[in-house]
Amino acid sequence: MSQNTATLKEWLKEHRITEVELLVADMAAIARGKILPTNKFLAGLDNNTLRLPESVFGQMVTGADAETKALSQQSPDMTLAPDADTICIVPWYREPTAQVLCDCLNRKGEPIQVAPRQVLKNVLKLYADKGWRPVVAPEVEFFLSQKNIDADYPLLPPAGKSGRPQTGRQAYSIDAVNEFDPLFEDVYDFCESQEIGIDSLIHEEGVAQVEINFYHGDPLKLADHTFLFKRTVRQAALRHDIYATFMAKPYELEPGSAMHIHISVLDAETGRNIFSTAGGKDTKLFMAYIAGLQKYLPAAMPLIAPYVNSYRRLVRYLSAPVNTHWGHENRTVGLRIPESEAKNRRIENRVPGADANPYLAIAASLACGYLGMTQNLSPTKAMEGNAYESMRYQLPRHLLDAIQKFRASDELREILGETFVDLYSDVKASEHDAYQQVISPWERQHLLLNV
Repeated sequence: MSQNTATLKEWLKEHRITEVELLVADMAAIARGKILPTNKFLAGLDNNTLRLPESVFGQMVTGADAETKALSQQSPDMTLAPDADTICIVPWYREPTAQVLCDCLNRKGEPIQVAPRQVLKNVLKLYADKGWRPVVAPEVEFFLSQKNIDADYPLLPPAGKSGRPQTGRQAYSIDAVNEFDPLFEDVYDFCESQEIGIDSLIHEEGVAQVEINFYHGDPLKLADHTFLFKRTVRQAALRHDIYATFMAKPYELEPGSAMHIHISVLDAETGRNIFSTAGGKDTKLFMAYIAGLQKYLPAAMPLIAPYVNSYRRLVRYLSAPVNTHWGHENRTVGLRIPESEAKNRRIENRVPGADANPYLAIAASLACGYLGMTQNLSPTKAMEGNAYESMRYQLPRHLLDAIQKFRASDELREILGETFVDLYSDVKASEHDAYQQVISPWERQHLLLNV
């Protein structure tokens, strides 16, 4: 019996678990998997019979299969390998239920290379081989809304304790957050039960828009936590008869929701931040990391802006970047350098949307920075002033353009894997094809009787 299996069995017995959810994040970070009685789960561990079709990684966000040749048409089973470090209580169930994140293996016991969690692991190994240890801290924004049963109707802000929906923006308002205290008390309690380390809570610029910050730490652990957190918030909101959404742009005329990622890199042996000298000056590696993000983020956009809706967020003057310029304490650029001590020197990637798969958004950010450091790239001059006014769009404006750039990037293919890039691009292209079949209210409003 492996140590991993022994740990799982002991934990389940200690917590008297009756059911176990085996979770795998697909390309959209939808939780796919199985729910098993504990005795069936334990038998599957012993017999190595916990399985799931590989085709889950070819599913679109709609649930339909993408058109792709990157996966076997026979849809072979994968073996699910539960990671004992991730097992925790599912706090919103009455019955004692556990959830555990799984890695996916082929028949030879090798990792499935297209699994998003494995893609991040592969990028982290590149850092480890160089003696580097990246540290990340996501900041995730989301909106609350009334239940939206008919998708043809726009979202409406929900009512809080006062009984009144918000009618205007209340950035950083304590009272606006307090309107939903019962919901956020559940969120914090649920996160504590799952050992998800969340820090501050603020009201963002949009109507009924909230941001929660995570403690900094290991990228894989933070990706796991962000994946579980999004599910947790949605479940907590449903208990209060409202929706929580991580769509990049759910409300018209409101800012979108981002997943800002703060990144620093440490020397794995000494723990020293390689982005800063002891005297607090930026190092060449820091400059190269910035340059790598500048050069490669446009090609990595499908990983951090994965849907048609994602590009509605990336517009001028609505708190989202439209370029890859960088600057100190400048929130109009894509890459912000927060003021910090030397040991905390970091870069904030402000481009990813809240709708991105956290494994892939973190992997993309780290991959671009890695390329910058290994290629000794140099960044542009730091942006002074308002980048919206002085700089043109540098990021793709729509999903098809982003997919084309992603497919054509030899450097990202080498780091992320040829098959993954092809499969992910096929999934995104298939989703775009599905979107193209939808006739929007705008088209009915302005074209029906005018053209």
